[in-house]
Amino acid sequence: MQYTNPPDLLHELVCLRPLSRADLPAWYAYLTMPHVLEHTSWQLHSIDDLQQKFDELESTDPASELRFAIVLRSSGELVGSIGFHSLSQPNKTAEIAYDLAPGVWGMGIAPSACAAMTDWAFDRLGAVRIQATALDSNTRTLRVLEKCGFQREGLLRNFRMVRGEPRNFWIYARLNPGQP
Repeated sequence: MQYTNPPDLLHELVCLRPLSRADLPAWYAYLTMPHVLEHTSWQLHSIDDLQQKFDELESTDPASELRFAIVLRSSGELVGSIGFHSLSQPNKTAEIAYDLAPGVWGMGIAPSACAAMTDWAFDRLGAVRIQATALDSNTRTLRVLEKCGFQREGLLRNFRMVRGEPRNFWIYARLNPGQP
């Protein structure tokens, strides 16, 4: 689902904007780096696999994926993406997902973007629960989620196939503080 007004991101290096097909080469370039790919469930064989993602991103279906570009304020260069790959309007829930280029790891961008996106979903989408699943090996993401107030709820054993192998994922959630 497309939104033209992304959340305000209070980080000095980056801001959010709608993701566009022009971002494909940069997005694909860092997503396919071995040290990035190993902690994700992406299954990318070519840039065409990522191109298909835009069909859903451009959908008007309220349950379709929603994702924004994380770009450098100085140049507009894509260094990440963040959004929700699962949205449920009836249940008022969403599952957050993000990725970052290794060149900006450790700069506080992921926690800032995750917090902004989560608060935006509570305010703008009326979400009561935002959840996240992360490969049990992805310690960087687990730390980001905890910094953003997400609580670990459990281990999902063999939850998703990751490049042909069943893998374990931790599930985290943050509840809307304005809801009972």
